[in-house]
Amino acid sequence: MSHSAFLLIILAGLIHALWNIAAKKAGGDVRFVGLSSIIMMLIWAPVGIYFGWDVVPNWGRAEWGFIAASGILHVLYFITLLRGYRKADLTVVYPLARGFGPLLSSSAAILFLGEKVSFTGALGIITVVGGVFLIAGGPKLWRTMHDQAQQARVRKGIFYGLLTGVFIASYTVLDGYAVKIILISPILIDYFGNFIRIGLLMPALLRNTQATRASWKMEWKFALIVGVISPISYVLVLYAMQEAPLSHVAPAREVSMLFAALIGGHLLGEGDRWQRIIGAFCIAAGVIALGNF
Repeated sequence: MSHSAFLLIILAGLIHALWNIAAKKAGGDVRFVGLSSIIMMLIWAPVGIYFGWDVVPNWGRAEWGFIAASGILHVLYFITLLRGYRKADLTVVYPLARGFGPLLSSSAAILFLGEKVSFTGALGIITVVGGVFLIAGGPKLWRTMHDQAQQARVRKGIFYGLLTGVFIASYTVLDGYAVKIILISPILIDYFGNFIRIGLLMPALLRNTQATRASWKMEWKFALIVGVISPISYVLVLYAMQEAPLSHVAPAREVSMLFAALIGGHLLGEGDRWQRIIGAFCIAAGVIALGNF
């Protein structure tokens, strides 16, 4: 992995951790996602117009097809994740999603995009995934899975966690292919994909306008943070994908959990300080291994 791609991933991870902490503090639902997307559309309009003015008119079915598919997958990811949080424990859903997603992304890149990974690179991927699980709950996750009193809830958590991971892997591989092979600008695939997300989320915003106004009143500050900085983190990742193998970039993205753990463990709001620190070191070691191969 080039030094520039490595630095892009590190910066993207820091920004990703910051906006995720803001989103978790908001405690919103699908309306929060929709409001954040609208803010994103408005704030980043000058950038989208500047980069797309001479490019977008020349797009054909392939480019628009990838834009549409990307927007749909991102919405499915958000909806599945939020539904999982409502129906199961976050300590089951979140680590499965964040651990399974990059593992599946890397596997797909190796199998279908012809990427190769060294032994050290593979060890780095496994170390990152292991660090994610430690930060997200570690042994607590496995103890919860064997708690007879919560079997139904745990099964739902496993289902939604793995399904969320599938959507993470799907949009990662799709967007990676779009920027590496189809050569769509990372800025444009994220900005125009947001229009698809808004279109799909608009019914939820309009179905109960009173609830939407209440959501806006309580969560607008957090929605503004997400709308302004979240595109930056993902666009940086997409630029890194243009320079480095997707099988390396996908797990290295989880460096965001390292920053979140160092900021204060806000991702889960639980104790286990030493477990989080060990997990953070695992992620750091894995990302460094991926950055050198």
